[in-house]
Amino acid sequence: MSFWIKYLSFLFYFVAFIAVFPLSAESSASWLNLRQLPAPFSADTSFSCPAASWPHSDVGDLLTPQIPDGELQTILREIDPKRIEEYIKKLVSFGTRHTLSNQTDLSRGIGAARDWIAEQMREFAAASGGQMEVTVPNYIQGVASRVPFPVRISNIVATLKGSVDSGRTYVISGHYDTRCTDVLDYTCDAPGADDDASGVAVSLELARVFATRKPAATIVFAAVAAEEQGLYGSNFLAQTLKNTSVNVQGMFTNDIVGSSTADDGTKDPFTLRIFAQGSPTTEDPARASLRAQIGGENDSPARELARFVVEVAKNNYTQMDIAVIYRLDRFLRSGDHRPFLEAGFTACRFTEPNENFAHQHQDVRVENGVQYGDLVDFVDFDYIARVGRVNAASLWSLANAPTSPQNVTVNATLLSNDSQFNWIMSNEELIEGYEAVWRPTNAPFWTHVVPLGMVNTATLDLSKDNVIIGIRAV
Repeated sequence: MSFWIKYLSFLFYFVAFIAVFPLSAESSASWLNLRQLPAPFSADTSFSCPAASWPHSDVGDLLTPQIPDGELQTILREIDPKRIEEYIKKLVSFGTRHTLSNQTDLSRGIGAARDWIAEQMREFAAASGGQMEVTVPNYIQGVASRVPFPVRISNIVATLKGSVDSGRTYVISGHYDTRCTDVLDYTCDAPGADDDASGVAVSLELARVFATRKPAATIVFAAVAAEEQGLYGSNFLAQTLKNTSVNVQGMFTNDIVGSSTADDGTKDPFTLRIFAQGSPTTEDPARASLRAQIGGENDSPARELARFVVEVAKNNYTQMDIAVIYRLDRFLRSGDHRPFLEAGFTACRFTEPNENFAHQHQDVRVENGVQYGDLVDFVDFDYIARVGRVNAASLWSLANAPTSPQNVTVNATLLSNDSQFNWIMSNEELIEGYEAVWRPTNAPFWTHVVPLGMVNTATLDLSKDNVIIGIRAV
């Protein structure tokens, strides 16, 4: 076994792509105050209903969370809340970052913000030894919904080329545009500290920390525009990647990740939500029918990505609990992961656990003693740093894992109480073997793991009628 154990997971019939590598716990954790988080995977403890742990089986071992190795611990330690504070205060200083605002003023408007973000990314890239490239792709958006006149929409994209499997790509983004109460008012002050300077700060800080490292796969750190006007920037990025045949295996958007305090004062500073779509809307009818027939509605690629995040990033090193929300997004809202999903990529959204809507999409004002507006005063920089650690643990683990098993099939031609699987064995550099994971059909996370070795077939003493089973590469 090499120093890293890496794996990608997927569900029979549905190649979802989960990747992780568990790491050595030998390095010191003196840099943080460890929080004792519960193990999330035991079916016996995940539910109050006894039936949820059925069937009772001793096949495999209980699945335990991944522990960061020394390198990942160093990455997590380097994520700096002071730098995050500097990023957010600088973005807020541009007054407004509305998509329709001034693009040539050097100190106010979205153009000044765009140029500053690009400058920061280029500074980070300078330390990468040529591995990171920064571009500012753009296009002219014609008159459309929430766009009353043609406007240039620009994304800032920093691409860190993979050192082993550069053809496999993972994307992280935040949106740098803002808005006031009136979505077409592009002259008002719209600080956008939480929505979404917080998400841009995560992209910036991870680009800084990752720039001097060599992940096996490629990672894209992006700040996109025009989210508030209708997801135009992220759609442009997703379609550009699709049209150039970039193999995007996973995408995270961080949108409103700056505070854990709700409008009633409720605080939950150690929890982060991840929104995961169910059955893909891009599936063809035959595949959708098969998914429904075998009960795979809760095993979409997005939900497998979310399960993976819990397995590698819910731990004492990120200091975060992760709440998986089984839906595309919140009611009446949308985010930059949606265009990626619609392009056929796997994507999820990170968002703070409690939202204060007086601090989103509001003119800055005091009304009846209540302060409205998305001000930097309401942002928690330590919380955003922990969000950054969740993203870092997830991206680093994904990028250093092998690709998912290909053409996984289950033998459904026999009436049998065991389960027989076949797949194409990979000869890629990163792979060391395969594992099966399984869980009761009503358990939210994988509960058990079965080592298989370097093989392309396996028979498990588990009935495919009673459990969900996946095959993953390590």
